[in-house]
Amino acid sequence: MILVNIDHIPGREFEALSIVKGSTIQSKHVGKDIMSSLKTIVGGEITSYNEMMNDARALATKRMVQDAEQLGADAIVNIRYASSAIMQGAAEVIVYGTAVKFK
Repeated sequence: MILVNIDHIPGREFEALSIVKGSTIQSKHVGKDIMSSLKTIVGGEITSYNEMMNDARALATKRMVQDAEQLGADAIVNIRYASSAIMQGAAEVIVYGTAVKFK
């Protein structure tokens, strides 16, 4: 599956099938959340939340690809990611794009 965040794939013609998406809501366990809160006092990178967001993006992307595969797509174009805080220590990640079939 080809994934691009532009609206075309150089040298390829395709027909649009449908919008596809994937999403997830992730959180960290209380112990890591408390440690992350303490980290905000001294500053610096909060690696446990970086890991959480990386895992969330990967899972959301996997779900979007599965959605496109069910349509028989060859690629997904115009991919966009968005995230939002759901509650303290939890975030939603959504990814969406247009599933396409090569001519």
